[in-house]
Amino acid sequence: MKPHIDGTCFGSITVEGSTLEHDILIRLSGEVVKRKKKLSKAVYGTSHILSREEAEFVYEKGAALLIVGSGQEDSVRLSHEARAYLEERGCRVELRSTPEAVRAWNGAKGPAVGLFHVTC
Repeated sequence: MKPHIDGTCFGSITVEGSTLEHDILIRLSGEVVKRKKKLSKAVYGTSHILSREEAEFVYEKGAALLIVGSGQEDSVRLSHEARAYLEERGCRVELRSTPEAVRAWNGAKGPAVGLFHVTC
């Protein structure tokens, strides 16, 4: 069951009527959890570059698509290692500003996971 994202603004995202004031990960099951951005920050000193370690946490076997909301101002990027890790598993990545990623998420078909950065 893929939850519907109602909207986003700087610093928050609303999923199924609940407003969250932190980055989120939406699992294949539809579970919404807080993003573990410390996995990337430990490698790059910032959560604006998605590390392989975080990609390993985000990816789930069977996911064909990862939608990444790269922030309100489109600041987040994937490291080469993270992109390679996901490609090796046949998981396509769509990296878009968070407002655009919300629209993509709500229209996505098939097995997908989502990572949404709510600031920058």
